[in-house]
Amino acid sequence: MAVSAVQVQFLCLPVDRDLMTASCRKEGPFGVPRVSCWLLVFSVTFNIVTPCISSPQTPKHSWPNLYTTRNKSQYITIHAMAQSGKVFLGPVIHCPSASELEILPFALVGVNSEGTIVSLIKNADPENTQDLVAALDVSPSLDTIHLLAPGQFLIPGFVDTHNHAPQWAQRGLGQGMHILDWLNAITFPNESRFRDPDYARRIYASCVDGFLRQGITTASYYGSVHGEATNILAGFCLEKGQRALVGKCNMTRNAPEYYRDASVEESLQVTEACIAHIRHLDPEGKLVRHVLTPRFAISCDPEVLQGLGQIADRNPDLPIQTHFNEAEQEMKATMELFPQFTNEADLYEHYGLLGQRSILAHCCHMSEYELDRLKALGCGVAHCPVSNMTVGGGFMAAPVREFMRRGIKVGLGTDSGGGFSSSILDAMRQAMIASHAREVMSRGQDTGLSIGEVCGLHDKVGNFEVGKEFDAIVVGTQGPEQGIMTMVEDDDTLKTVFEKFIMTGDDRNILEVYVQGRSVKAT
Repeated sequence: MAVSAVQVQFLCLPVDRDLMTASCRKEGPFGVPRVSCWLLVFSVTFNIVTPCISSPQTPKHSWPNLYTTRNKSQYITIHAMAQSGKVFLGPVIHCPSASELEILPFALVGVNSEGTIVSLIKNADPENTQDLVAALDVSPSLDTIHLLAPGQFLIPGFVDTHNHAPQWAQRGLGQGMHILDWLNAITFPNESRFRDPDYARRIYASCVDGFLRQGITTASYYGSVHGEATNILAGFCLEKGQRALVGKCNMTRNAPEYYRDASVEESLQVTEACIAHIRHLDPEGKLVRHVLTPRFAISCDPEVLQGLGQIADRNPDLPIQTHFNEAEQEMKATMELFPQFTNEADLYEHYGLLGQRSILAHCCHMSEYELDRLKALGCGVAHCPVSNMTVGGGFMAAPVREFMRRGIKVGLGTDSGGGFSSSILDAMRQAMIASHAREVMSRGQDTGLSIGEVCGLHDKVGNFEVGKEFDAIVVGTQGPEQGIMTMVEDDDTLKTVFEKFIMTGDDRNILEVYVQGRSVKAT
C-alpha cells in the first residue's frame, strides 16, 4: 500500500460513564474496526479512537444454544470457491463508530486470500452456515470456516502506540526512579548491548513473539541507536507478521560515550540508511515502516533535530515519534538546553517535527498554550499510564479528559521497559485508575474515564468493516481457556463476559492472533 502522507489520527471521544449501562442496538453498529476498551491501532493513518461500551440486550450466555454441543473450535471445509480464504462464525465484538460498541451474538466475517475483509453478516443464521459461505464473494476455491466454540469471541487486534523494543529484557527494573536517573542507571547500559547483532536477534525475536502472544498486532517501536539492530527488529516484525513502525533512536549528547551516535552526521546518515533498508524490506509499507525517532530533545543536538525535520519534509510518508513533557525533571533540563524556547511545543515545531504525523509520548504536564498547539497542528498523544506512575519521579496522571475535550487525538501505549507491563489490557486498566487520580487532582474538572474510553482503534484495521484488513484476536473464556480471569457464569451476557476479559483477562485467554489474515501467534 503506497502512501503519500501519514496522519496520526488518534480519534478520541469523551463518553459519559452512564453510557456503561445504556442499551445498544441489537444489530449494533459493529462494522468498522474501532476497538472499544482495548485497542490502539494504526496503519497508514494512525487512527486511535476511544468509543464507549454499552450493554446490548443479547441473550444470556447464548453460546451453548448457538453452538449446541461443540466444545472446541470446529473447522469445516467447503469446496466451492476459487482461492483460499477464511470465514469466522460466532460472537463478534467491535466498534462501528467512535461512540458505539457493537456486540454481535452470531456473525460471519469473510476474509479473502489477501487478508482483506470481504463480508460482514451481523445476524448470521447458525443453522445455515454452508449456504452463507457458498454465497460469499471471497474468490477462493477452498474456504476454511472457523466456528468459534462456547465462550470464544472475535475482537480486533490491539495496538501499542509507544514501545521501547530494546527494553524488553529490562521490564520491571528501576521502578520508582526519576526519569534521567533511570535512563543513566538502567536503560542506557541495557540498550548499549544492542551493538551486538547476535544479542539484538535474540532479544528482538522474543520481543515480537511476546507482543504477538498478547494480541498486539500493531506496535510503534523505538529501537536503539544502532542501525544494524534497528534493521534486525524491522526484519523480525515483517517475518513474524506484526504491523510496526520501527525507528532508530537519535542520540548525540547527554548520554554515555559508549551509547550515543558518534556525530550529528553519523546519526542522520544511519537514520537514512535505516529508512532505505526498511523500504527495501517492505517497499509498499504494507506491514513495516520507519518512524523518525529523536529520543527527546535532551539527547539531540539542534543540528540533529534540524536534520530530522528536513528528512521528514522530504519523506511525507514517515511518521515521527518522541517523548514530550514526560516529567518535570526532563522538562527543566530541556529548557536549560534550549533557552530560546519557553516550551517543548515551540521547540519541536521550530524543527519541523510537530504535526499530523507526530506521536508524542506521555504529555503529562501541559500548559494551555501547548494544548492549543497540539490541537491546531493535529498531533497525537501516546498515553502511557503504567510508566507514568512508576518511572519518572512522581505520580503523573496525564490530562486525558482535557485532550478529549479539546479534540486532541490520544491512544494507549505500554511504554514497556519504563512500564513494568507489556500488556495493553494492563494499560487500559491503569488508564482508568490514572483518570480517577486526575479527577481528584483537578478537583472534579477532569472526571474519571469509564472502561469504554480506555481503548482505541484505527482506520485501516481495528474493526471488521468490509474493505479493512483482518487484524484480529480470538478470545477464549471457558474451561482450560479461562486462565485466571473472572469465571463465566451461565446467565452472563456476552457484554458481561467481554467486560470480565478486559478487566481480568490476560494472554492465556488470547487463543489466536491474525494480522492481514495471517495467523501470527507464536506457540
